[in-house]
Amino acid sequence: MQAGVISLVVISDIVCPWCYIGQRELQKAIQDVKAELDLTIKVEHRPFLLQPSMEESTALDKHAWYLEKFGKEKLDQIQSMVKSRAKEVGIEINFAGTITQTIRAHRLSRKAFELGGQEMQEKFMDLTYHAYFTEGKNIGDYEVLGELAEQAGIMSKEKTAEFLDSDELKVEIEHSAAEARKKGVTGVPFTIVNGRWAVSGGQTAEVYAQIFRKLAGKGPLHPIPNAPSCSNDGTCPAAAAAAAVKS
Repeated sequence: MQAGVISLVVISDIVCPWCYIGQRELQKAIQDVKAELDLTIKVEHRPFLLQPSMEESTALDKHAWYLEKFGKEKLDQIQSMVKSRAKEVGIEINFAGTITQTIRAHRLSRKAFELGGQEMQEKFMDLTYHAYFTEGKNIGDYEVLGELAEQAGIMSKEKTAEFLDSDELKVEIEHSAAEARKKGVTGVPFTIVNGRWAVSGGQTAEVYAQIFRKLAGKGPLHPIPNAPSCSNDGTCPAAAAAAAVKS
């Protein structure tokens, strides 16, 4: 790894609220240390499928799905916890709308990274999280994905439909998500630092900033707390253990 470069691989699924919150926290941390640390922080998003057996064409009522999964009392607790944390980072998360398989969105995310690197992929992820959680849109729908791809500068709506009709990147996404499971990833977000250490769950910006300062030799690293995540059985939230980041 080059001196002054930190490489982050963020494994996530777009229907996970803690992944959206975690993305905002990570983005804030990168901005917070930008002026004080002479670092280049590279971020690559890779897929995780919380509902791997769900058909791509399936579209379910999100609130009804959560209600069946958790029951009203627990769902009320989850919504309160998620919405409170979301408000802290300046985003709105709703539990209304449609839940669907995310392979199509992940394929476009990967295409964005191939075409435009970190900047284009981050833009697409931000737009897609907002569409799903704030606007309640169906991110498995061709029309919705076409609009998001066009806004992110990946390709036109027409080209998006052609891309999604093809098998391009489908096997790669399925393989990448399966590989994450094989390597022991049981919940997301899951961030791999410099290919050596891992941080689990929707950590705060301060936790990420501490890691960056530690790796830059500019400060200590306190024990990393457990943080909420979405587990590989599709449940959210679950406490995620955090691995230590060494010097």
